[in-house]
Amino acid sequence: MSEATANKKNYITPGGLKRLQEELRHLRDQERPQVVRTVAWAASNGDRSENADYIYGKRRLREIDKRIGFLKKRLESVELVDPEKQKSNRVLFGATVKVLTEQGEKVFSIVGADEVDIAKGHISWISPLGSSLLGKEKGESFLYRAPKGEEELEVLEITYQKLVE
Repeated sequence: MSEATANKKNYITPGGLKRLQEELRHLRDQERPQVVRTVAWAASNGDRSENADYIYGKRRLREIDKRIGFLKKRLESVELVDPEKQKSNRVLFGATVKVLTEQGEKVFSIVGADEVDIAKGHISWISPLGSSLLGKEKGESFLYRAPKGEEELEVLEITYQKLVE
């Protein structure tokens, strides 16, 4: 995470919060204890220097512990925003926005950095497109600097609804 995003709020939708909590619970309550058992068994077999189960198990434990620490820190700083409770004529966090691009109509949902899923059209509110959409109204056109160059987009529709998981 860059310094710029570290200073911004960590907005998240209810679905995103639930996914992070479930991942933390799975790592802490299921995966980590299983790897600890494997490492303990491997250590009991003697020479640890050439014991692949021990070496890879310890490496996996470090990865799990690092991810658990990251998730705990992210969960401490979240600011929950329920799209279904948003009321605005403008694009805000949690909005699902239909836009007209040079390639046709596309739909994007503005979500938190931990919820991005391009295949579902879930884009981060701090991404170039997400931040360009924020504050726009239905019918508004704007220039967006896409990786392939500048593109004109038009906001066709703004809705606030439960996001499809």
